[in-house]
Amino acid sequence: MPAQWIYQCHSERREESYNYFNFMPLKIGIVGLPNVGKSTLFKALTKNPVDIQNYPFCTIEPNVGIVKVPDFRLEKLAEMSHSAKIIPTVIEFVDIAGLVKGASVGEGLGNKFLSNIREVDAIVQVVRAFENDKIIHVHNKIDPDHDIEIINMELILADLETIKKVEDRIGKDVRGKKKGALEQMEVLEKIKKNLEEGKLANETILDLSDENTKIIVRELSLLTMKPFLYAYNVSDINQKLSPALENRAHVKLDIKIEEELLEMSPEEAKELGIKSNLDELTIKAYEILGLITFLTTGEDETRAWTIKKNSTAPIAGTAIHNDFKDKFIRAEIIQWDELLKIGSWSKAREIGKLRTEGKDYIVKDGDVIEFKI
Repeated sequence: MPAQWIYQCHSERREESYNYFNFMPLKIGIVGLPNVGKSTLFKALTKNPVDIQNYPFCTIEPNVGIVKVPDFRLEKLAEMSHSAKIIPTVIEFVDIAGLVKGASVGEGLGNKFLSNIREVDAIVQVVRAFENDKIIHVHNKIDPDHDIEIINMELILADLETIKKVEDRIGKDVRGKKKGALEQMEVLEKIKKNLEEGKLANETILDLSDENTKIIVRELSLLTMKPFLYAYNVSDINQKLSPALENRAHVKLDIKIEEELLEMSPEEAKELGIKSNLDELTIKAYEILGLITFLTTGEDETRAWTIKKNSTAPIAGTAIHNDFKDKFIRAEIIQWDELLKIGSWSKAREIGKLRTEGKDYIVKDGDVIEFKI
């Protein structure tokens, strides 16, 4: 039974629940000190109005918004297939209230904020790198490196508390010679050493190809094990920053300009020579999660599907429907640009350009796939 038929059968339910998006999106938490531009960035990203008044702790409950991942391939494939609609892949951005020094021990509603961060898959840390006397800085000085240190240290301290609790439990298991306890303790000690040196847990060298290690890391649910992306709020995209800032995974944004662009038509922005840099943030956020996209195309729709890198074809198929993993027979595959050159799926099949792949095939970004189950 072709995949096309199955996911069309479920499309009405999906459309109602997810507004045509194909999965419950991964969450990116937007964090930072108060008054650095988090909520303004969120507003620009999601086009949703949120309270962005100029005072600390404006955001108490996190705002949530769905953002499309830009993908120029979709429109080209949809044009070729005469698709009725285009369905992009998406990321969910969560605007989390500003952290302050002492958040790890409850300062500034810290416990609530840390709980919100714990629920996201990756962290975008907004860092103020612009001067403006009219906008209050919580520490009354502009020092991006120091701001990052404050936020990261609060997350590290929270993780050390988590490690301590787990160590107490696993220590008993080690003394009782419980199977696997010693290996768990070794992983904990490696992570703890990095945290005590002021490093993020995700900088720890671990053998994540080992299934037990992956399980231990996942169960710890450490804040600093999540991928980090830094969004530097600058007054000029070409602004020079310190080497330490430049060496982090980052994107530069003039968040005030991004907000102003919301009020302009594309024609006005073009006339003024103003260009958004938000797409880069969305794409990089997608990349730090280790995700790729495969595509399906036909008259009904052209759609992007999100999967983890190095997923086999049956696992990739579960993005469409969970049954695809167990009922997978084979997949017909072609890269998107080759398909465009040929001009249609039927012609690609006719001239033998569709590859038939089995269960061990590793799906690549940009593969156009039809699953057979």
